[in-house]
Amino acid sequence: MKPSGTASAHSDTFARDHLPPAGQWPELVFDLPELLYPDRLNCGYELLDRTAERFGDDRPAFRSPDGGVWSYGELRDRVDRIAHVLTDDLGVVPGNRVLLRGPTTPWLAACWLAVMKAGAVAVTVLAQQRPTELATICLLARVGHALCDIRSVEDLLKAQVPGLRVTAFGGGAPDDLTQLAAARPGPYRAVDTAADDVALIAFTSGTTGRPKGCMHVHRDVLAIADTFAHHVLRPGPDDVFTGSPPLGFTFGLGGLVIFPLRAGASSLLLEQAGPKQLLPALAAHRVSVLFTAPTAYRLMLDELDGHDLSALRRCVSAGENLPAATWQSWHERTGLRIINGIGATELLHIFISAADEAIRPGTTGTPVPGWQARVVDSDGEELPDGEPGLLAVRGPVGCRYLADERQSQYVRHGWNITGDTYVREPDGYFRYVARADDMIISSGYNIAGPEVEEALLRHPDVVEAAVVGRADELRGQIVAAYVVLREGAEQSADSLCAHVKSELAPHKCPRAIEFLPSLPRTATGKLQRFLLRTSPDPHGRVALE
Repeated sequence: MKPSGTASAHSDTFARDHLPPAGQWPELVFDLPELLYPDRLNCGYELLDRTAERFGDDRPAFRSPDGGVWSYGELRDRVDRIAHVLTDDLGVVPGNRVLLRGPTTPWLAACWLAVMKAGAVAVTVLAQQRPTELATICLLARVGHALCDIRSVEDLLKAQVPGLRVTAFGGGAPDDLTQLAAARPGPYRAVDTAADDVALIAFTSGTTGRPKGCMHVHRDVLAIADTFAHHVLRPGPDDVFTGSPPLGFTFGLGGLVIFPLRAGASSLLLEQAGPKQLLPALAAHRVSVLFTAPTAYRLMLDELDGHDLSALRRCVSAGENLPAATWQSWHERTGLRIINGIGATELLHIFISAADEAIRPGTTGTPVPGWQARVVDSDGEELPDGEPGLLAVRGPVGCRYLADERQSQYVRHGWNITGDTYVREPDGYFRYVARADDMIISSGYNIAGPEVEEALLRHPDVVEAAVVGRADELRGQIVAAYVVLREGAEQSADSLCAHVKSELAPHKCPRAIEFLPSLPRTATGKLQRFLLRTSPDPHGRVALE
């Protein structure tokens, strides 16, 4: 499905003008009744106004760590007033790009909803991103306006983006967004956007370097809720969501805003959401649905004692591969089955997953209803079950990069090629092997780095592990491991190697090991293996002849 002929509501046509050529679009698939959206659609109105109509204004929508609660009615009132500020005071017109920046709070989420209702395009960035990164994003997306938490303004101003108008919130000054909003009238009529008007530009989180802007339309925002959330997660209006991913990460935007609002549920928005903050928050606020990364689940295992998780019923993991050992340990300690999933910024959220009795530890799952997946070779030909190849996906959402030549690399033959190596098992389950660039070729052997990482993580002293290929004159590449140990554990490369050789073939054992205090990660928690590939040789080199 290519861009429709429906009239756009955007008077600023930059986003639509910079969509990829129609011939480079993936095939979009709408094979469920709930995905047959009308031509005119505003996702902000659907998520907020429609949900309030269905479930009532008095139901809780957003919760704060201090116990504060915004009802759906209160949220709608604040969102509408912010939308009035955008259009009446700041002069934002439909299609303008509006940067959103700050810690995860109800005010930041309200700003996102207001941008949606105003028909503008949200560019939500991470509070941790530095001036150079912010300047690059603003340049690529031609951003003219920014709504920014007062605590995150300094670096945004340092970015010195020409023509950028920054409106802060949370500071209490007369020109603060919250003060301006309080002075505006209440109800705001959402802009009558086309279903395929661009609603947001999400920038990739930087595991490979240069960011790419992924453009998603109003219809896409609802589609991820009506596929993964509706069919796999299956939330109800009494659920309380929380998690660690920030709203600048589409994993967080979906899990903490889109999914709960679509279901009439509420979301606890945490500014600090590391493992040590998550556990007490889960207990104190009776959280029932948790979104976080595999590393967080592993780290929380050591902190579980004394925390009441009796309200928790859904645990979702994405962002990187979930090791089977972590799944098993979490299940043994809590009785909860982690819902593993693979998603992508290019596709907005999770498209392969499984829940409840359908979960098979060590696999990602099966295509989410509404999505299709297969494993292909470099020519796009489907491979037989059991043979590793590139993961190809299509569904109601597809990759549309913002004016980026890498569009033709990601979309091939109508399919989105995610850059992951997978195997499709004969029973239809998809098993992760590695990122395509994580495959190590050593002395003619193909070695999947994540497989070695999982073996290392099964050692009782290992907290985190990353495995990459390092150039070697004799073997082409060797397996190099970077390891974070538990506090007080002995740094013994011999012990780790013996453990790996007890579980894997000898050629998969690391030939270089370095012990680090932490691994390089993006602000969203993704491991940055490319930094390890370009670092100097590990100090703890070991020979395993």
